[in-house]
Order: sequence, then structure tokens, then C-alpha cells
Amino acid sequence: MRLAIFENIMTPGGHEVDFDRIVVEEFQKLGHTVSFYVPEGFQFSMDYHVPVHELQGRVVSYSGVTGIRKLLRTVKREIHRMSWYRQLYEAAKRGEMDAIIIPTSTYRYLRAIAKSVLRHSPVPIIFILHGINPGEAPKFLKAAKKLEDCPNIRPTVLTFSDDIFGEKRKNIRTIYPPTFIPRDVKWQTHASEAANRPLVIGFFGQYRREKRLEDFLEVYRKGNYTRPVKLLVQGATMHPEDAADFERIIQKYKGHEGIEFLHKGLIGAEWQQAIMDIDALLMPYSAPRYRYHWGGMLFTAIGFQKPVVASDDMNPEVFEAFHIGELFKSGDMDNLQSALEHFINTYDEMESMYQQELQKAAVEYSPEAFVKRLERIFKE
Repeated sequence: MRLAIFENIMTPGGHEVDFDRIVVEEFQKLGHTVSFYVPEGFQFSMDYHVPVHELQGRVVSYSGVTGIRKLLRTVKREIHRMSWYRQLYEAAKRGEMDAIIIPTSTYRYLRAIAKSVLRHSPVPIIFILHGINPGEAPKFLKAAKKLEDCPNIRPTVLTFSDDIFGEKRKNIRTIYPPTFIPRDVKWQTHASEAANRPLVIGFFGQYRREKRLEDFLEVYRKGNYTRPVKLLVQGATMHPEDAADFERIIQKYKGHEGIEFLHKGLIGAEWQQAIMDIDALLMPYSAPRYRYHWGGMLFTAIGFQKPVVASDDMNPEVFEAFHIGELFKSGDMDNLQSALEHFINTYDEMESMYQQELQKAAVEYSPEAFVKRLERIFKE
């Protein structure tokens, strides 16, 4: 099969970049050929080593604009989107691909395609949605219903259930999301029996205030730990105000023994090695959206076989199926402290069980299994 990936989201790094890599490399392992179709002037954050075809019309950014200028850009973005859809349709009609995948979609993509000639695509198209929250659900279901008579348009939601808030549609597919695995570094384990070796736990990812890093650090500092432990806090910042706030936190806590900071964006092998070098991942942030959108850091932890401490609103279905760490009540800092202490102080006796559960989860959510599910949708 010749698979075309339509990518129109430019990002300097992060899980979106690695998600595309999963699609490319895992489909190639199954014997398929892969190419990208992207807007004019599109810049990739990494080289996927596959052909790239440009579509006329550039990506329209909202960065730094408000009011009427933002509205005008919204109109321009929609015009370009419809043009890209038309060009993809023409490419499919010419026989350039056997299937198309749009790796990061929203209900807006479906709403637009209902007005586009691409709804009559001669090849199957999978629109991947990375979760649906309660506010989006009616809009998504409405957009999907308008496409029920378009058999090659196949909206596919990454979720842990077989319905959307109890609603099922004949043209909506639901599948599990994939784990992120080490692809550029050697697999390594840390011998827990090494005498007095500190347990290295990591807080990783893009720094955002909603993650309540400062609250977490206060909780961590107050904990009573019965074994050596070290905390590594890595943060990438996208905006000057976030960078300034993160630097303020670093200055406040940098003198505390056992806490290290890394204010730097990590990508590729450097990111993978940083995850590989720690023993466990902490995800103490809480937000309602984590119940409905799969957690990139959680699925990194599973792929790298690292147990976690996470809030109970982080993909609860995963923790119901696999005991891969400890949970605390979302937003409850006292409960977080108890969960941290219990996780750290019992880690040596629980490590074997965590690893067994992580291995089971890694099989269920593996990149290979994910792409095979996509392949079955294409072949329907």
C-alpha cells in the first residue's frame, strides 16, 4: 500500500513529531511505502527519510494577532484548507496513493471536508482525533453524521472505549493510542539492587502553569523518604512569560539537595536518552482534559517501561487495566505527598510488579499494534 500522510501542523518538537514517526516507521515495517503531502513552505522538525510533496498554499499562523486580523486569518486558513483538500483529491484521482492519513485532526477538519470534493475520495482517508471532550462531542458527532454517506472518510478517535460518551456511529472508529518507544538509543535498565543508588525520578515536558510545578516541588520537599532519591525537572518553554516563570522557580529551588533542573527542549535521541536515564516519571499535573485526551507522557512512560506517579484524571482506564504506578486524587496536594512517599519508599519491593504490568501495557498499546489497527481500518 502507498500511504500518503497529510501534515499541516508545524511544531518545533514534542509528541506530534514522534507520532508522525510512529506512523511512518511502523507502516514501513509492514511493507508499505509512505510519503508526506504538506503545505507550501512546510518545515519539518526531523527528517523522516520519505518523499515529500508540496501543496499550494502556505500554513496560516495566528501567532501575535488578535481581533479582526485573527478573523481574517481564520478565513484565509479555511480557504487554504479547502485548496489542500482539492489538491489531495486530484492526487488520489491520479493514482498517487492508495490511502491517506491525517494524523492530527479535529471536528473542524471533518466539517470542512463535508464541503470539499475530497469527501468523494477514491481512496480511504483516516482522520485521527486525539480524544474528544464533552464540549467537542456534539460538534464532532454532527460533523461525522454529515459524512455517513462517504464510505472512504473514516474518522478515528484515539480513546479507551468503543463509543463517544455513549454514542456510536457507523462511520466512527475508536482505537487505542500508541506508546512512544526508544528508537535512537540503546535499551538499558537500572539495577535496583545497586547499593545505595538513588532512585531517579523525572518531571518532564513542556512547562505550563497548569502543571503546578511549584506546588509539586513544595510537596516533594516536605516528603519523608526512607531510601535515597533524586528529582530531575526538565522543562521546555514556548513563550517568554513561561520561560521567565520557569527560571524564577529554578532560582528558588536550585539550592535544594537532590533536585536538578534542565531548562531545555529535548528532541530525538537526546530526549530518548533523558527518559532512559531515569527510573520513574512523575505526572502530578491535573486537568479535566486528561480524562478525554491520551497522555503523551504517560504513553512515553509505558513505552520506556517507567512506572509513574500520576493524578487520577490521567487516562483512568489505563490504570484500571494495569498497575503501572501510584495515583493521587486530582488537585489534592496532601494526597499527592502520601502517594509520592508510598511510591518512593516501597519502590524496591514493588519494582518487579511494576515492570510486569508495564510489559503487559506495552504489548496492548504498542506502536506495531496501533498501526495494525489503522491498517485494518484502511482495508475495510
